[in-house]
Amino acid sequence: MYNKNQIRLFLSFLLFGSCMFSQDIHFSQYAELQSNINPALAGTQYDTRATAIYRNQWSTVGVAYQTYGVGFEQTIKRQKLKSNYFTASFNMFRDQAGNANMTNLSPNLGLAYSQRISRYFKLSAGLQGGIVYRTINASNLRWDSQYDYSTLSYNSSLPTGEPIAPASGVMSYDLGGGFNFHYAKSQRFISAQDGSKFNFGFSAYHYGIPNNSFIVSSEKLYARYCVYFSGDFNLPNTKNAIMPTFIYQRQGTNNELILGALYKFIIKDESTITDLRKAFAFAIGVQYRYKDAVIPTALLQYYKYAFGISYDVNVSTLTPASRRYGAVEFLLRYNVSQGYGKNLGRSDTKASY
Repeated sequence: MYNKNQIRLFLSFLLFGSCMFSQDIHFSQYAELQSNINPALAGTQYDTRATAIYRNQWSTVGVAYQTYGVGFEQTIKRQKLKSNYFTASFNMFRDQAGNANMTNLSPNLGLAYSQRISRYFKLSAGLQGGIVYRTINASNLRWDSQYDYSTLSYNSSLPTGEPIAPASGVMSYDLGGGFNFHYAKSQRFISAQDGSKFNFGFSAYHYGIPNNSFIVSSEKLYARYCVYFSGDFNLPNTKNAIMPTFIYQRQGTNNELILGALYKFIIKDESTITDLRKAFAFAIGVQYRYKDAVIPTALLQYYKYAFGISYDVNVSTLTPASRRYGAVEFLLRYNVSQGYGKNLGRSDTKASY
């Protein structure tokens, strides 16, 4: 059990931490919603790709955090094997939290440029811009000064005692960009024990974003800096692969570090001539968000489709309130070509993604 002071402390963190420090949304399956970690990742692995994700967090403490995200990317070129090309992208994120229905809505448009620099390597750069719109229903908040000691109950007609009433909504522009280094090599199939690919890059978001607080008009949203790595490496003498991931993000005084890996079983390769046999793979593994959560994760891939699920088991100092229930997350992905199971993609041979 947890006492009243722990609950107050936790709820205060949720409300004022979000209002005053304005940290970004985050996903455990971050490698799948690429534009949230670097707009330069658009088009590096797929010609056409659509993704949707849903996250439900802190359901055991008050009203749950709910986060939604969608993304779409499309290369602008006639042939994938061209040495350089552009990719257009779109993403939109929305989250809602707490009794005050604090909501963030962030639609963005992006453009990435990819350049092949050698047989197996390509370098890409990307920019994205959009808006950040935040709303809150402050009338749903309850304050200590509204506790009526004569009736020993809450009385909404009593003054809040707060010197400044929070604004109901604020809106500002947003801007982000980054660089990505991509490697892919395969002679035939991933099950031929010669397939490997990885992405490594750096990005920055929210440069000089103004007017992002409900209370302090001069407050700016902290810039978010991100360094990441994700890979897919075939294991010798098997039809299986290891998929390691790493991400480090810093925003103001807040840091996030996630390390993990999935073990992928290549159940079926795609036929290269008739296209009658569809690729099929299943991956399972675990990630660890430093001092916060252990994250079991599974990913099912069939042909052009993928379904992912993860669950955050909370191991932070908030466990007395969360009771280790963190977040559940669902992912859906569609891409025109699957990017696995069939020639992983030397840039000088048949396109793999």
